[in-house]
Amino acid sequence: MMSKSWNNKWALALTAPVLLALSFPPFNASILQIPAFILLFQLSMLCDTKREVVYFAYPSFVLWNLFSTYWLMMATVAGGLAAILANAAIMLIPLLIIRKSFKSEHNPILISVFAAATWVSYEFLHHNWDLAWPWLTLGNGWSNLTGVIQFISVTGVFGISLWVVLTASLLFLWLNNQSKKLLVIGCVVFLMFPLFSIISFVGVENSDKNPTEIVIIQPNSDSYQPYGGHPTVDSLIDKLLTLSNSARTDQTDLIIWPENAIDTNLTIENQYYHRISDSLKVWDTQLITGSGFIDFYDEGERPQVYRQTQNGAAFNVYNAALYFQPDLPAEVYKKGELVPIVERFPFVEFFQKADHFGWVDWPSISGFGLGKTAKLFDVNGEKTPALICYDSVFPGWVNQFVNNGAGFLTIITNDGWWGDSHGHIQHFAFARLRAIEHRMWIARAANNGISGIISPDGKVQRETKYWTEDAFRFTIYSNTKPTFYSRFGNWIGYLSVVLMILGVLAGSLAGKKPSS
Repeated sequence: MMSKSWNNKWALALTAPVLLALSFPPFNASILQIPAFILLFQLSMLCDTKREVVYFAYPSFVLWNLFSTYWLMMATVAGGLAAILANAAIMLIPLLIIRKSFKSEHNPILISVFAAATWVSYEFLHHNWDLAWPWLTLGNGWSNLTGVIQFISVTGVFGISLWVVLTASLLFLWLNNQSKKLLVIGCVVFLMFPLFSIISFVGVENSDKNPTEIVIIQPNSDSYQPYGGHPTVDSLIDKLLTLSNSARTDQTDLIIWPENAIDTNLTIENQYYHRISDSLKVWDTQLITGSGFIDFYDEGERPQVYRQTQNGAAFNVYNAALYFQPDLPAEVYKKGELVPIVERFPFVEFFQKADHFGWVDWPSISGFGLGKTAKLFDVNGEKTPALICYDSVFPGWVNQFVNNGAGFLTIITNDGWWGDSHGHIQHFAFARLRAIEHRMWIARAANNGISGIISPDGKVQRETKYWTEDAFRFTIYSNTKPTFYSRFGNWIGYLSVVLMILGVLAGSLAGKKPSS
């Protein structure tokens, strides 16, 4: 029976996505990624042509994306389905490249390294273009198994993906030629990374220096209603201020409201911001909040794509975070990682430049303006970013804030678009990876949940329930001692791209095994 399944293309194509879906939160059976990739490799090798690989593997990748990110369709059915279908198609590229390497006559160990580098290259490059979708990065599936992945303070999340695919490749090649050497090496690789994690974990110190008392507000506003379900912006701010006052003390350094807590688009000078500043002056504390932000440009500061008022004034609307301090002007961070299509039209600058006849009003469909500066806020001498939602899933973008001097990480998000699905559970879990990568405390405020506190070892110290109103106080600490990953960033990603290119060049020059 097992032999029949091992050689049945549809059995392989339908089993692999189930295993991969179970490897992600909330199931956390992350180890299943290894057998899943063994099945995908076997599927690709059973196919006689590339077209046949696509025929069987594409449905498999669609199912993986559907099972793991079905919740995208809860916000927009068309957009969610398009994302699932497109991402599945892109996944075919690394699989086809890996299949070609398996058919070569190179050393099996080198082939395994190349296969791992190819998949990591795909993940890394998929983080760094206008259609970025990093959600199904294999390493994200291990986010709740923090005891096993402490090594990412050196490698970053791509180190997990490298480990998984390298192990799967070695075991797959062993299954095909029964070489004891490959089995031993595969087992050593599989055990080596968790062992390194144990060693890394021993050295973790949760600093008790530079304390910051924070208050996190989870207002549970309705994202699908104007002003979060409140009759006016004033009543919305009333609620936010009331919740803040209920949890703060005279020692509170920072209050954190979630993404689009102020559910409207405003300029920097308005009555609502002045009202917030007045409360902070009385409380003698600071505030980070999400808000829609309208930025007007001077003549020499206009980006390539911008909107215009009827009077010709140039502006853009940003998904932004604002930092309020008593008696000081508000500071603004503009979100730098925007969800393709949902928040920003991909490659809009290119399309506008190519549209010589002006057939399309590109600014009107461009979506939010794109922030490009990794801005930090200074909270009583301790620096923190205000990572907005999707920002926190991009390790390279977070790394820029850390290199700019962040001492702890603040995440503000609104996961209410997806309802009570796996989406908000996954998003909260992925934040644990950023804590381990940089050995930093994380304060996370989510509109409907999950809000919480994560310590530098990735452990959850405080966690709210989803779809509840909440406000709580917690003291966190700063760490400005960089990890290896903080200093060198996604070095695994760059190295993988180099190895993949070398492997492709070597494959094009070497002889190939005849197709079976």
